[in-house]
Amino acid sequence: MLSALQFLVGRWQGEEQIASTRWGQGGPAVSSVVARMELGGKALVLDYDEQRDGQPALKAHAVFVAGTEHDQFDMYWFDSYGFVPAAAAPGHWDGLRLVFLRSSPRGQTRHIYQPRGYDAYKLTLESSFDGGIHWEPVLTGRYRRQD
Repeated sequence: MLSALQFLVGRWQGEEQIASTRWGQGGPAVSSVVARMELGGKALVLDYDEQRDGQPALKAHAVFVAGTEHDQFDMYWFDSYGFVPAAAAPGHWDGLRLVFLRSSPRGQTRHIYQPRGYDAYKLTLESSFDGGIHWEPVLTGRYRRQD
């Protein structure tokens, strides 16, 4: 059921608004994203490169794979802040958006990918430090296809 990931395939440029959090100061950022199907269409590999004030800020590498159930997925997220997943982040496609929940000793982060037609998508990141009771904004980004 990797077809639900197809909307992410391509080269993208994004404009982001990052919230001030316990991890750092907020503000605008720009990013580039390259996502491609790999392993004979069994995985989506996504590379993310963020810049703030014209300087490199965050790099990430994510691998998305189909889960065991229909419309279920797993995401493995690695980033230049040092995050290495102990386990996959479970996710699902609800017909309108792709939602993943990453958990670590630092708390939980919810990734919400929402297609906006063929050539755009929106990404929202939110964090929780109390087991998902309260959520704090981390990032809102809008991305446009470049190819």
